[in-house]
Amino acid sequence: MRKITQRAVTAFLNRERFGQGNTQVIVGMHCDVTSLLLHGRLIARLDDTGLNISSGGWQTATTKERLNALPGVRVHQKNYTWYLNGHMWNGGYTNVKEWSELHGK
Repeated sequence: MRKITQRAVTAFLNRERFGQGNTQVIVGMHCDVTSLLLHGRLIARLDDTGLNISSGGWQTATTKERLNALPGVRVHQKNYTWYLNGHMWNGGYTNVKEWSELHGK
């Protein structure tokens, strides 16, 4: 895992602002919403519903690396298809807890 990924995810989980290269963490005014962006596109969000993720429209190795550094998230690719925690995933905005409950993980 790249150092930038470790630093960004640590900041994201601690609800601290971060910016380096193509990765940013933005914290809402009252720390109620924290967003992880890659190339300006939302790939993870922490809010009162929990952890929500998306591919941001780009299913790249860097997107997978950033997402895989988050707790409870395992994204892999097989034959150009993405899988989230072992189940086919289109990369759309997804609540990780609800996804896991729906798919029994």
